[in-house]
Amino acid sequence: MPSDLVLGWDLGGAHLKAAAVARNGKVLWVRQLPCPLWLGLEQLDRAVASVLEEQPGARWHAVTMTGELTDFFRTRGQGVTGILSRFGRHVPASRTLVYAGMSGFFTPQRAAKNPEAVASANWMASAQLVASRVPNALFVDIGSTTTDIVPIRDGKLAVRGHSDYERLACEELVYTGIVRTPVMALADRIPFDGKWIAPMAEYFATTADVYRLTGELPEGADQLPAADNGGKTVRDSARRLARMVGRDFESASLSAWRQCARHLAELQLLKIRQACDRVLSRVKEAERAPLVGAGVGRFLVRKLAVQLGRRYRDFDGLVDTAPDVGSWASSCAPAVAVAVLVWARARKRK
Repeated sequence: MPSDLVLGWDLGGAHLKAAAVARNGKVLWVRQLPCPLWLGLEQLDRAVASVLEEQPGARWHAVTMTGELTDFFRTRGQGVTGILSRFGRHVPASRTLVYAGMSGFFTPQRAAKNPEAVASANWMASAQLVASRVPNALFVDIGSTTTDIVPIRDGKLAVRGHSDYERLACEELVYTGIVRTPVMALADRIPFDGKWIAPMAEYFATTADVYRLTGELPEGADQLPAADNGGKTVRDSARRLARMVGRDFESASLSAWRQCARHLAELQLLKIRQACDRVLSRVKEAERAPLVGAGVGRFLVRKLAVQLGRRYRDFDGLVDTAPDVGSWASSCAPAVAVAVLVWARARKRK
């Protein structure tokens, strides 16, 4: 027999995130697993099976996704239907609800017929939950790959974009994250040895290397292979970063490579800060409304809050969590959010 748990799923293109919420609304358990969907749907099978092994028999499964964007699928619509079909091999459709943004939750059958409502809607689930707790805020979720910037005014989402295209155009979606972003996407020139060096347009190093060198990479954030499939020590990251400017690690001191990483980190923060400034410039939100941070890169949101002269709040402080869940509720905010939203939906219907 199913338990009273609601299991929330965020089916991404690089990671699968899951969260279990009890009937009292408490977040009991959160997991993030690598799930490189570009390698095939077998990756999803393995990750889903691993979660169900730990959390079998949930009464409801609340699903959101971004994995339809991977180039394994010919179109995003095909991605939505393909992911739902594969997920349905593991979880009965009768116990599955698919998040469709402002339209609420769909059955898997309805979601498959309306893929545009389901595709990449995970950011809205997190933002809706934040808006129900903090009526005026700027919600910023910095993950391994992307950054979501969502203004909240009077308990409602004051957004201009809904689709990925619309959100990219107004910078409510910024394609930069603290693990998977290639270094070549951060800068058109890098200062080194008194010169400006144009970085090589090659996938030699990523932001995981940058933040490993600055000492800010959160534990457990980097779950996928490095750019060269090599090691993940500080020296390994410095070696990959050195290649971006046509050098070998041994040609300079470790402190020189750390300084290079700090410069790149500042450029990424500036990119996100400028997008936040743009969004805030058009939203007449309450004076000094706080920044609410989520994602494995929320340490950058704390920095932004200081720069903007605003208070900072962590996403996991807005939900009731078991002691051992810790900060993973913030790192996996969409999975937590869809589970809490379904739990609240069920409570209202009683």
